[in-house]
Amino acid sequence: MNPFELKPQKADKIFTSWNKVLVKPYDKNAVDPYTRLRVILMSGTEFESVRLSNSFTRNCPNNDVRRRLARMRRGEQIQQKRIASLKPINESILEHTIGYEQLAVDLTANLAVTEKNSYVKKQLDFALLEDFDHLYRYSDLMELEKGGDPAKLVGDYTEIMPGRPTVAEYRHPHDDVNFYINGYLNDLKTKLNINIITGAEQQTMNFYMNVANLYNTPLGRKLYNEIAMIEEQHVTGYGSLKDPTMSWWECLLMNEYTECYLYYSCYKDEKDERIKAIWEQHFEEEVVHLHEAADLLKTYEGKVWQQVLCEGGEFPELLKFRSRKEYVREILKSVRLTGVEEGWEELEKVPDTFRYFGYNAKINGRPASVGTHTVIEKAIANLGQDYRIQSGDHPIKALADRKRDNLDVARVKGK
Repeated sequence: MNPFELKPQKADKIFTSWNKVLVKPYDKNAVDPYTRLRVILMSGTEFESVRLSNSFTRNCPNNDVRRRLARMRRGEQIQQKRIASLKPINESILEHTIGYEQLAVDLTANLAVTEKNSYVKKQLDFALLEDFDHLYRYSDLMELEKGGDPAKLVGDYTEIMPGRPTVAEYRHPHDDVNFYINGYLNDLKTKLNINIITGAEQQTMNFYMNVANLYNTPLGRKLYNEIAMIEEQHVTGYGSLKDPTMSWWECLLMNEYTECYLYYSCYKDEKDERIKAIWEQHFEEEVVHLHEAADLLKTYEGKVWQQVLCEGGEFPELLKFRSRKEYVREILKSVRLTGVEEGWEELEKVPDTFRYFGYNAKINGRPASVGTHTVIEKAIANLGQDYRIQSGDHPIKALADRKRDNLDVARVKGK
């Protein structure tokens, strides 16, 4: 599929009445977990598109361009509202959060297994183990508060057990900044992967920042605030992979191409026929935006889209949500890595004077008192053991004990 070869529909066809925007929600008790993940992913993709367009507008003095961006942006807003309306009223903040973290785990794993750039793959694998741990801690909060059923929410796709303990994830800001990836020297799939994961993590960070003070228990509020900080670290890491030498026009084109790719991937992979039709509709609408972006690039920068997408416009391998339990188990072997400058190193090999230790100690204070640890301790006290869904023993012996939350792995040398 090459979206540049398609004839776009008229741009104003995207504008429609509210009864065609606010569609019927899915049934949270019957929806396939991966359909829920696609809804979250594409809502975040639209957020990212609106964010880019607004930033572009605020840095552009040409009102003719700003009007064209505003028209595109209005269409993106309509799409986001339609996707957001798919979430049912009776799906709680915490249930929605389990979807966010399952998305973070399974999206990251599915991108990583197809990623050719070893540096980008290392960043994906590194953050994967942290989101995996977040899923575990939110699930224990849900079980503790009897706020839903984590097993039903994730289905048989994703295990729930500790990853890199959240208390170990707080790194000095300097060590979350990566080298950027030259867009002209890397293949299209790598550029798409970076765009996709950055938008997804940006939405997760924003969601947690917004709901942290709305959650109705003190422990839940602590959990959201603490994990939101880690999501900011992920956004920094993924966002710094993006090529900063690209112009606004090139970024706009790449963003619209990413949306086309994702909607087409969702359309091909979706099982729910009603929602599948929405993905198809949005793909056709994004083709309009893509052609508009190509025209803006040509008019105002004198470049054709082929100069940005050097491989041509044909979609690479589509994104498919597939269970990656064994992949995650394999990556768990690297749980003791930490960030060091623009790379990653085993904690044992990091000098005792390295800034990680001082920063982590300052942020955590007394680690036994932080929310991400307390939630597990309370679950163990009330339930007899922590809440997990495992298809076998935990691959890391230090994290296998279900009656003790390990605060030392990846945070204290020799543990």
